[in-house]
Amino acid sequence: MSDSVRVLVVDDDYRVAKIHAAYVERTAGFTVCGQAHSVEQALAAVAELRPDLVLMDVYLPDGDGLGAIRKLLEAPEPAAGAPHPDFVVITAARDVNTVRTAMQLGAVHYLVKPFGYPAMAEKLASYRDLRRRIETLSGADADADQGAVDELFGLLRTPALPAQPAKGHSAPTLELVRNAVRAAGGDVSASEVAERVGISRPTAQRYLSYLTRHGVVRLQLRYGATGRPEHRYSPLG
Repeated sequence: MSDSVRVLVVDDDYRVAKIHAAYVERTAGFTVCGQAHSVEQALAAVAELRPDLVLMDVYLPDGDGLGAIRKLLEAPEPAAGAPHPDFVVITAARDVNTVRTAMQLGAVHYLVKPFGYPAMAEKLASYRDLRRRIETLSGADADADQGAVDELFGLLRTPALPAQPAKGHSAPTLELVRNAVRAAGGDVSASEVAERVGISRPTAQRYLSYLTRHGVVRLQLRYGATGRPEHRYSPLG
């Protein structure tokens, strides 16, 4: 993508909206274009700001966030080259009917409150990868075959971490390291991951090697003018 993904944050709680906006700004390739705190504000903000992605709360003071998504999708597209935004549903609702409705409306992700930055970063990173791949395929001016279709749908699914990490590896740390790689927006070094997660470089290197062996991240070697090649890591899937 040549430009950052423009995100509208919708949440009835001003404090929560501010936190989610900070999460978005912290993630490479994304920028916040506005915030809204009701259905009415959300509809007006989408019409005015034309975001690429909307983080939509469900429980809003003047209605239902899912209903707002339905209204936006049923309205005519504003102009050629300016399609409807995509949606990530962010809510405390855990009931299956709400989840199913969000899926039927085409939400690309569903995040259950409360959550921290790693969970948000993971969802944003997979969405960013999807947009990049769609842009590449669109530029190729060719129909997508079944392999390309499977790849596009697969980009929204994160490779599973090992159910039982090997001795000496913490499941929460594995998730943090995996999410740091996904949120980076490109390949990263062990030192960069260590700084993002707040662990030592040797620990980051050990976890990255483990994730590489299990097919969660990809190892690439970058050769400089002199010395040993630098190990760089990028997400798989």
